[in-house]
Amino acid sequence: MRIIILLFLGFFVGFITPCNAQMGTINGQVSIQGSPVEFAQVKILSTTSGALTNSQGHYQCKEIPYGTYNLEASFVGYKSIKKSISLDANTPNVTLNFNLLEESLTLDAVVVTGTKTYKRQTNAPVIVNVINSQTLDNVQACNLSEGLKFQPGLRVETDCQTCNYTQLRINGMAGGYSQILINGRPIFSPLTGLYGLEQIPTNMIDRIEVVRGAGSSLYGSSAIAGTVNVMTKIPRENSYELQYLYQAVDHQTSDHQINGNVSLVSSDNTFGGTLFFNRRNRGLYDANDDNFSELPKLDNTAIGSNLFYTPNSNEKLEISTSYIKEYRFGGDMTEGLFPDEKQQAEERMHNVFMASADYQINFNNDNSSLISYAAWQKTDRDHYTGILPETNTTAYTDFLANPPYGTSEVSTYNFGVQFDHRLTTFLGGTNVLTLGSEYIQDQVFDAIPSYNYRINQTTKNFGVFVQSDWALNSKWTFLSGIRLDKHNLIEDLIFNPRIALLFKPQNSTQIRLSYGTGFRAPQAFDTDLHIAFAGGGISRVSLSPNLNPEKSHSYSASINYDKAMTDWIAGFTFEGFYTRLNDAFFLQPIGEDEFGERFEKQNGIGATVQGITLEIRANLKKQWQFEGGITIQQSQYDNAVQYIDNLAGERDFIRTPNEYGYAILSFSPSKRWSSSLNYVYTGAMRVPHFAGAPNQLTDDIITTNSFSELSAKLSHIKVIESLNSELELYAGVKNIFNNYQEDFDIGKNRDSNFIYGPALPRTLFVGIKLKSQ
Repeated sequence: MRIIILLFLGFFVGFITPCNAQMGTINGQVSIQGSPVEFAQVKILSTTSGALTNSQGHYQCKEIPYGTYNLEASFVGYKSIKKSISLDANTPNVTLNFNLLEESLTLDAVVVTGTKTYKRQTNAPVIVNVINSQTLDNVQACNLSEGLKFQPGLRVETDCQTCNYTQLRINGMAGGYSQILINGRPIFSPLTGLYGLEQIPTNMIDRIEVVRGAGSSLYGSSAIAGTVNVMTKIPRENSYELQYLYQAVDHQTSDHQINGNVSLVSSDNTFGGTLFFNRRNRGLYDANDDNFSELPKLDNTAIGSNLFYTPNSNEKLEISTSYIKEYRFGGDMTEGLFPDEKQQAEERMHNVFMASADYQINFNNDNSSLISYAAWQKTDRDHYTGILPETNTTAYTDFLANPPYGTSEVSTYNFGVQFDHRLTTFLGGTNVLTLGSEYIQDQVFDAIPSYNYRINQTTKNFGVFVQSDWALNSKWTFLSGIRLDKHNLIEDLIFNPRIALLFKPQNSTQIRLSYGTGFRAPQAFDTDLHIAFAGGGISRVSLSPNLNPEKSHSYSASINYDKAMTDWIAGFTFEGFYTRLNDAFFLQPIGEDEFGERFEKQNGIGATVQGITLEIRANLKKQWQFEGGITIQQSQYDNAVQYIDNLAGERDFIRTPNEYGYAILSFSPSKRWSSSLNYVYTGAMRVPHFAGAPNQLTDDIITTNSFSELSAKLSHIKVIESLNSELELYAGVKNIFNNYQEDFDIGKNRDSNFIYGPALPRTLFVGIKLKSQ
């Protein structure tokens, strides 16, 4: 009850506005090389007043008492500029413009995911980590899956030897505990959670914002471990980019990728659009010479656009659309046969459509804004998952008469509205009040008639949230919020509060404390839709009819420090986290039928996830840059959970190492040359291994070896003055020491879930990129 009282107190005191004499206005424009810049920050120093620029670079600070002030304009990656002005009866309105100059030593991006409002990282009460497009380029990430592993607390794992579906784990918790957003909207459907991490190409991505733990409960169901917000590229200036990449996977198979982007912006910056396309074709790869693939064939096409229109300075409309078509095949590599004629195979054909529209209007001297949005995703899938029985048997005849082909139709709808209001004077500080509601609906249909397998489920969730982001002064910020959800699979209303406290003893240091609750509804999540090969048959997951929602309490504490000097900047973030899960979900083996292993999702008594994360970063003379992170944690159920019949249970979460981390070192001696090394470490973990393959005669749960994956890239840029363009040539190696799993199962009766370690063996790559200057 005390927590609830504190939450409401922080929110409602924001409506108390003392009367002060406010007499002047300061406005102007912030630009970079003559082009207006959105989300630049203008502060009136020694006060709590300030503003962010709009899409045309304009800012406005109203009701400022007469006097002399120092103003500072700043934007990530550029030097801050300070100017002085005076307001008096003769000059009550002052126009002050800023033109920023480049500086690459700043580590303070504008982020939106932590509070659903735009804030600088150092002012956000919850930690928001950012993976920008430059980082994705340095590590040569081809898709979202390859880029996400370069963040502290995040790990991307491959979970099927045949189809290679991936899932994201945040703070050690499985994919269903994380909410993945596209441009802030939860349209990453349950089925997209299986393959979508690989389907979204990096040339579609502007940046990725990550919120871990307690700070993510603002986003409703599944946001227990954290929230990942994929922000697609938006047009800022006229530009283009065209790229071709070739990868040789362990000298055995080829991977060809071509992609491009073009952006056009009107001269008055009222209209703009970005178009992108990506084409990829990769062959099959067999790691152990048994003629069954460990990497599937991929044939992907992705196209999309982002458009914006600003009819005037206080309105903005954004529309995003994309289409992804992917063919994926893994298993028996014998050519000239249909999937149902092969010894073992998985075949997938996905058609994924996504669209969203956001409209924002500012009023009340830009102190208030109203945002309305709609988003939609639809995935149609034709698929096959089967093992060919032995010939001259009844099972073989029945199989040929009714092969296990299936269909999936999944749709996600999201509608919402959000109102933000800024109180410029309030108990010596400022307060941004946020009130919103949203509706999310998932329709999941997945069926394979020959296996008597069918999921047909519609989930509906209506949520309302309120939030107070109260900056008491320049040192203290108190964030409080409540989200109330009504889910059609849960009888009672779901109440999720969160609070966060930010203390800045000095400009270089931020100390944060946060608490939040979360929930997962008893519905069909991503990994439940995957049918795996195990024990000579197929394994399926069903939901217990008595499944209750899973609830969580999460705590975190962190300190962030960055020291900046003339030629260098360095810093660290140290965080401790603790999450308590009640009625935690787990998969209980419930025996076999004529098709194979069966599992049921049930509620456990509870579980605890706790650990620490250390992140280190540095930049020297704009030439050397280092960032890295390590997570040490423990994830355990209260009681042992049985994963395989007739084997003792385990308290530790399976497939969850206690240590994992990453590092990136970049060196750019000049604007024409750059190089980078990146490293990913995965510690030992417990992994179930079902019998059935010739090399595995008994069921077992093994402890894997740890894995280290080192990769490198070298690039050179040549300026083409006649085209006002740059030509970049680059090459490199992923997984240089080929630290790849060596004990894969063999043959058609393999346990396809017995896979761990790096996603790729040693892979050489070369590429060429042509882009505007």
